[in-house]
Amino acid sequence: MDEAFHILIVDDEPNIRSGLSKGLEELADDIATAGTVNEAIDKFDAGNFQLVIADVRLPGDRDGLELVSLVQQRRPGTTAIVITAHGTVETAVDAMRRGAFDFITKPVDLNLIRQQVAKAREHHQLQTENRQLRDKLAEVGEVSGIVGNCRALKEVLTQVRQVADTDATVLIQGESGTGKELIARAIHDLSDRSANPFVAVNLGALPESLLESELFGHEEGSFTGASRQKPGCFEVAAAGTLFLDEITEIPAKSQVDLLRVLETGQFARVGGEEPLESDARIVSATNRDVQQLVNDGTFREDLFYRLNIVPIEVPPLRRRRDDIPLLANHFLSHFCTRHCRPKKAIDAEAMDVLISASWPGNIRQLRNVIERLVVTTGGDRISAAELPAELARKPNGETNVIVTLADAVEHAEKNAIQVALAASDCHRERTAQTLGVSVRTLHYKMNRYGLH
Repeated sequence: MDEAFHILIVDDEPNIRSGLSKGLEELADDIATAGTVNEAIDKFDAGNFQLVIADVRLPGDRDGLELVSLVQQRRPGTTAIVITAHGTVETAVDAMRRGAFDFITKPVDLNLIRQQVAKAREHHQLQTENRQLRDKLAEVGEVSGIVGNCRALKEVLTQVRQVADTDATVLIQGESGTGKELIARAIHDLSDRSANPFVAVNLGALPESLLESELFGHEEGSFTGASRQKPGCFEVAAAGTLFLDEITEIPAKSQVDLLRVLETGQFARVGGEEPLESDARIVSATNRDVQQLVNDGTFREDLFYRLNIVPIEVPPLRRRRDDIPLLANHFLSHFCTRHCRPKKAIDAEAMDVLISASWPGNIRQLRNVIERLVVTTGGDRISAAELPAELARKPNGETNVIVTLADAVEHAEKNAIQVALAASDCHRERTAQTLGVSVRTLHYKMNRYGLH
C-alpha cells in the first residue's frame, strides 16, 4: 500500500493556489496552501508533507529557493518542485543545488505539472521502500557492507540506527583500519539523506594550502592556478553527508573556519564574498585521542564539543575475534571472484591462527592478508603453513597480542568457564559452585561470551 502523499502549494497568487489544488487533487491524499514563506514553514512544521510546490518570487524577505533550503534542513528528503515566471539557467541550477526535484516555468502547463507530481510521488514511494529495506537489513546487521555479529559490533550498529535519522554531528573514534568510514556510510545510508551525496574527504592527506579550497571551493582567479570556479565539499554534499576523516589533522586556522560553518551554517568560497548555505550533515572520524589533544591545546575545545554530539567508538579487531571467521570468509569469496581464482577454503588450523593473531592493522590488515593468500596459494585450501609469518603463534601457543586489561579479563573468564563446564559435564549448578559464582551470574557470563 502506498504511503500517504500530502502536498503543500506555496504561491502569492490565490488563483494559482486554487487552480493547482483542484488540478492535483486526484494525485494527493491532502493538499494545503500558503502565500508566504513564513506561512508555509508554519504549515510544514505542523503537518507531514511529502511534496512542496513553491513559486520563486514570494512576498517578504525570503523567496521560494530559501524555502526549499529550509524544508530540506527540517526534513531531508522532502521532494520540492520550484515554479517561476523568470526562469534562468542560474536559477534552475541554484534550485537543484538546494535539493529541488524539478524546475518549471510559468505560465504553468497543468498537464506538465501533473506529470511531474506523479513522478515526484513515484520518487517518494521508491525512497520509502528503500528506507524500509535498509531498516530490515539493519535489523540483522547487514548495513553498508559491514560484516559481523559480535556483541561489540551490535552495540555500534544500535548507535548507528539511533542517530541515523537525526542531523546530529557524529564523531567516530577507533584505531586505524577498524572501518570508521563504513560506519559513516551506514549512518548516511540509513538516513533520509541517503538519496543525496555522501562525500568523504581525508583531511590528513591534504596540504594546508589546499584545505580551504577543498572544503569551501574557490572562485575563478582567486589564486594562482584557479582557472575556473570550483565547488567545495560542503557544496557537493548539499542535503547529504560530509565525512571528515582524520579530523584531528586539521590545522588551527581551518579549525576556526570549520567551527564557523558549524555555528552559522554558512561559508564562502575562497576569493568569494557571497555567503552560501550549508545543510550537509557532518560526520567526522579520528584514530587519535581527541580529548587528550584538547587537553594539550592542539585541538579546539569548542570545535570538539560541536563535532562530538554523538560519539561512536569502533572496536578493534582483537575485540571482535568471534567475527574473524565471518570476515575472513567474506574477503575470501570477494577476492576469489575479483581475481578470477577458483573457490578456496581456510582449514581449521589456519582459522585458529587468524582468530588468535594480534591484528594491529585491524580489518584492513586482515583484508590484505586474505587477498595475498588468494593470489599466492595454488590449491583449494589455505593451510596454517601458508599464512604470513607475522601471524604465527609462539611455541607455547600464545600470540604476540597486546591487549587491554579488560580484554585479558574477558579471555581468562571465558577460558575458566569453558574448563569448569567441561569438568562438570555441562552441569550449570555444579559449574557455578566450582567457579564461586551464582547460577544467574554464570548464565549472564555464558550469554556474554557465546557459550551455549
